[in-house]
Amino acid sequence: MAPIHATLSDLHRADGSATFSQNGYSVIGAVNGPLEVSRRDELPEEAAIEVNVRPASGVGSPKERHLENLIHSTLRQVILVRNHPRTLIQVTLQVLQVPEGDAADDKSRSSILSVLPALLEASILALVSASIPLNTTFSSAIIAATPDGQLVTSPSVKQLASASSTHVFAFSARGDLLVSESEGAFDMDTWDKAHDTAETICTATTAMSEGDMEVDMPGDPQNLHAVLKDTVSMKVQKEQSWKDAP
Repeated sequence: MAPIHATLSDLHRADGSATFSQNGYSVIGAVNGPLEVSRRDELPEEAAIEVNVRPASGVGSPKERHLENLIHSTLRQVILVRNHPRTLIQVTLQVLQVPEGDAADDKSRSSILSVLPALLEASILALVSASIPLNTTFSSAIIAATPDGQLVTSPSVKQLASASSTHVFAFSARGDLLVSESEGAFDMDTWDKAHDTAETICTATTAMSEGDMEVDMPGDPQNLHAVLKDTVSMKVQKEQSWKDAP
């Protein structure tokens, strides 16, 4: 499992923000809301959700629009939209860094899937930072299947380029499958193994986290839900540190 770095409230002019970095990808997310919404976009019984994804360089493309749709449909499953009818919850995700060799052409599907977990993680952390009511949290993992049937967790750009298929999954804190995106040629047996591996990574109870949330535990599954909990816990402890000051 690639080292993870996660922080909350990095932007002081947003209602909530978070940065998530893993496997060479770094994303900062900002959440504002509930906001006043234009009459055209107003929903009478629930909040509207707006997702904006900005690439690390250049302007947005159909890739970013596809990512926005995936993230939007995921967030609608976890945000309690009926708590704030006729309002807008705005989520902005800026890709800060991509690993060297990441394909930049619009036809690269693997590039879309490789950054998706970081975007999802940054979005849920930013929502928590903004105190947006949620019915659950989630975590996401990417799995690559090699031509000889081996599964690679947190694959590099080179491994993605040579993989026969790539899979991204997101699981709620209760273990419910929220996102399943796949690319390439694969059979159901490969998909089932990738699903089970991602579920272990996202919800395993054997993981531990240390220091500033950078953890590297080869051969041992890292609980991404624990990363979220520990990130929030560290933020709360920091904000309550004034109570312990002399």
